[in-house]
Amino acid sequence: MARTRIMYIEDKSASLNGEARIGRVTFSKSARSVSYKGRTFQKLGGAGFKSNHFDVETGEEFWISGPRKDGRDRLYAQSTKPVEVDEDVAEEYWRQIRGLKPPL
Repeated sequence: MARTRIMYIEDKSASLNGEARIGRVTFSKSARSVSYKGRTFQKLGGAGFKSNHFDVETGEEFWISGPRKDGRDRLYAQSTKPVEVDEDVAEEYWRQIRGLKPPL
């Protein structure tokens, strides 16, 4: 069975403060790539600027990491863009990762 995990995913292709979300990814057997919502992201191996994965079809760069308990996942705290949480992981994210009651 494929290994999955809730992760933070931020699009870095257009700017350093791109669209971001919390969602469940599926790891490849080698863990060198992850799949999310029909897209496959491969590790850059240290070659990215403020990114660590790229979309294998488009080449767009992303920052993908485990979500932080304090919710400060963005590399740049001054960003005012909200981080969306996928509905299918919201309960688990808020309770198990953040240690909080899910917002209404």
